[in-house]
Amino acid sequence: MDIIFESVHNYHEPAVFELVQSMAVEYPDLEQIAGVRADVACIALNNLPPRYIRHGIDMAFYTTDVERLEAAAGVNAAVRYAFEWVNSRESKRTGKIRTGT
Repeated sequence: MDIIFESVHNYHEPAVFELVQSMAVEYPDLEQIAGVRADVACIALNNLPPRYIRHGIDMAFYTTDVERLEAAAGVNAAVRYAFEWVNSRESKRTGKIRTGT
C-alpha cells in the first residue's frame, strides 16, 4: 500500500506566509534582497511550535477559540521577530541602519 504524504503540512504555514506578505511593506529596504520573504517565513516557522496536520478542518474542530487566538498572536510575534532578525543581520552586514515602519 502506498502512503501519500503530500497532504501533511505545518498548520502555521498559511498564516505565516500571509503575514509575511502583508508585513513586508514595513521593511522596504529588505525587498531588494533575493529570497528574503522565504527566509523570514523559515525563521518565523522555526520559532513556532510545529503543528502538523493533513486537513485544516482538523485543527479548527479540535482547537478552542482561546487556542486559536493564542496561535494567531504567536504567528504575529514570530513573523515580527523574523523580520527584525533579518533586518538586524542585514544592517550589520551592510553597515546601513534600517528601520521597520
